[in-house]
Amino acid sequence: MLASINWLKQYVDIPVTPEVLADKLTRVGLEVEQVIHLGEGLEGVITGKVAQIERHPDSDHLWVCQMDLGQQELVQILTGAQNVHQGDMVPVAVVGSHLPNGMTLKAAKMRGLDSNGMLCSAGELGIDAKLLLPEQRDGIFILPANTPIGVDVKKLLGLDDVVLDIDLTANRSDCFNMLGLARETAAVLGENLRLPKLATRDAAAGSAADCAKVEIGCPDLCSRFAMRLVKDIQVTESPEWMQKLLRAVNIRPINNVVDVTNYVMMELGQPMHAYDYDTVKDHTWIVRRAEEGETLVTLDGQKRDLTPNMIVIADPEKAIGLAGVMGGLATEVTGKTVNVMLESATFYGPSIRHTSKDLGLRSEASQRFERGVDTIRDHDALDRAVHLLEEMGACKAVAGVVEDYPVPQEPVRIKAVPEALRRRIGTEEITDDQMRTILEGLRFEVEPQADGSWLVTVPTWRNDCTCDADLSEEVARMYGYDKIPSTLPQLDMARGGQAPIEDVKDKIRNYLADAGMDEVMTYTFINAGDFDKLGLPAEDSRRKAIQIINPISDDFRTMRTTLVPSLLNTASYNLARQNDRVALFEVGRVFLPKALPLTEQPAEKTRLCLVLAGKRNELNWTESKDAVDFFDLKGVLEGVLEVLQSSGVTYAKPEEKFLHPGKSCTVLHNGKAVGFMGALHPEVQERFGLSAETYVLEMDLSSFVEDAERIPQFTHIPQFPSTSRDIAVVVPKAVSAVDLMAEIRTQAGPLLKDVRLFDVYSGRQVKSGCKSVAFSLTFQDLERTLKDKEINDIINQVVKKVQDRFEGALRE
Repeated sequence: MLASINWLKQYVDIPVTPEVLADKLTRVGLEVEQVIHLGEGLEGVITGKVAQIERHPDSDHLWVCQMDLGQQELVQILTGAQNVHQGDMVPVAVVGSHLPNGMTLKAAKMRGLDSNGMLCSAGELGIDAKLLLPEQRDGIFILPANTPIGVDVKKLLGLDDVVLDIDLTANRSDCFNMLGLARETAAVLGENLRLPKLATRDAAAGSAADCAKVEIGCPDLCSRFAMRLVKDIQVTESPEWMQKLLRAVNIRPINNVVDVTNYVMMELGQPMHAYDYDTVKDHTWIVRRAEEGETLVTLDGQKRDLTPNMIVIADPEKAIGLAGVMGGLATEVTGKTVNVMLESATFYGPSIRHTSKDLGLRSEASQRFERGVDTIRDHDALDRAVHLLEEMGACKAVAGVVEDYPVPQEPVRIKAVPEALRRRIGTEEITDDQMRTILEGLRFEVEPQADGSWLVTVPTWRNDCTCDADLSEEVARMYGYDKIPSTLPQLDMARGGQAPIEDVKDKIRNYLADAGMDEVMTYTFINAGDFDKLGLPAEDSRRKAIQIINPISDDFRTMRTTLVPSLLNTASYNLARQNDRVALFEVGRVFLPKALPLTEQPAEKTRLCLVLAGKRNELNWTESKDAVDFFDLKGVLEGVLEVLQSSGVTYAKPEEKFLHPGKSCTVLHNGKAVGFMGALHPEVQERFGLSAETYVLEMDLSSFVEDAERIPQFTHIPQFPSTSRDIAVVVPKAVSAVDLMAEIRTQAGPLLKDVRLFDVYSGRQVKSGCKSVAFSLTFQDLERTLKDKEINDIINQVVKKVQDRFEGALRE
């Protein structure tokens, strides 16, 4: 935001230098990046009139000018510019003058004739060419004919001004105009604010409501649309004072109508647009979304392709303007225009931003709509524009405003407690009266309530203030952050750390990585067709998965309820690329909805999934070339359980249909099913394109947290020896080794320290339909050496119970 000091002085007295003002504004949150002195380096250049002009006798391109500089005698100056004529008023750099480029003028001789100065172009005066009309950019800068002779050009052209370049934050749209900055300046300096004049004479007959019709067809994109009509318009140059101020903030003057709309936009922050009233069909303005395939030729002569997410201003037949961005060429105000309709509206900022970005049309107007404008004061902009045009004698205004305002807005009111404001600011030094004075100085209305609180009405232009915390910020920045003592927050000290489940995940990851497995991280969404590849029954709860509304692709629109498909697809990808050994794992979440469609957040469970396929070892002449089997997978699981200090894991008959029935099992922890493991069913393996026998494990980790967090207990090294006994029992084939081991532990009592299965045999020496199962039992007492009789009695008890329960017999 560029702010002219001369412009600010119209609303507030500024008794300090621009540099001091810049510092004060920066301290209250309006960061001034640069203080620009427009006429810096320009000294001694005055206005002059070309009294006589003739060609140089010895040159085809030089002219000899006799200049009237308001002195007793004419001054001779030679120029090569071809646009100078007798009677023209031009800027003259006399001998001793200084130009912004560092040049100091000296008397010179050109082709034998003296030249006592230089006629200046706009560029030589330091005026940016883009701020001038095309005819003013080349050659000598021709001044208006009524320009007085001998006056300082620096003051005449407004080059004595100072401009503040302010970097506004996105929430301070109220300061994106001169009046808003003047409010801040008045509050900072303690000066009175002078408001611009809005009164209009309304000399034309009739009322605006009778002359035009306005309709908002998309109230979600336009909350208010208001217009005023001025008749008998005289389109001419705007006054020089207005042109100087517009050029100071980098806006090129065009004509009085366009300049007034730009002036009001910079002054009040409300973008405006002017229409040739007589070119709009039925004098009807409609705000609507653009239609598919609709086009519009904008004021810059470019044909724009519009989309339905853009807002247009239209008459009953066609679009006539691109709302908030640029007007249409068909309704442009020209020298032939007689009646002008002025527009002041409020459009939805995000829509304006998307439109300007899509079309590459970023303008001063669009920037203000993006940040937000003061909807309640739309009429002020119309009245101000009419007032300025009437002051120029350029029109006759029609009384009244025609508008569509579906839902009138109300100012924001905030209940605030002074003590709470003070506590949030962090100082007890500031009093209630000081805080109230600061807020009222910023035009907040403060009404004390019976309970000691305040009811604060926020100015309509301050759309960034919505709660009492915002009021604390306003008080703090105006009071002065440097006056607020720095204190450390009073907080209870707490030991940091991560959730126990995260410790479990870290332990598992570290162990599996050390064991030579590769961790993968797959998408949390899968293709629903993977459920069919697994052959999950239709009633399987894992098929009841959440569907994503906006998936990254059609192949990934289902939130996963199991990790297995993702790892099987990854294993297939690797095997297909000649990786003959696959050992993958993932620790990730699955998403289990309680009901579909969703009525609450789904349960998120953390699970471990392992996949082994191909060779057991890397290719090496010292290693076997055997393929992985079930016990490789079981060995990895046992290593994980050891890391997690979990001893309550047992195995049961498999239930998963996608696993091989003879090479799989259910994993139990403390008697509760927590997962499964085993070889894939050959049909499932084929559907996933796996070229080698593949083993998979999936296990829920939540039940292992308590074990993993347990602190290991120290035990003494046993002083007395252990002793072992082997037994082999013949039992029916249907009896599981797990049940046998459980019975042995129960009957052997506390002296049994370990029991291991070391042989299973069925053959000629064993009765048909039975199997021989051999166990090694280890006994030990920490207080004494066990006797053979004690151990034999325990063995006999174990064998007897096994025989009774499982119809078994001791193998001879």
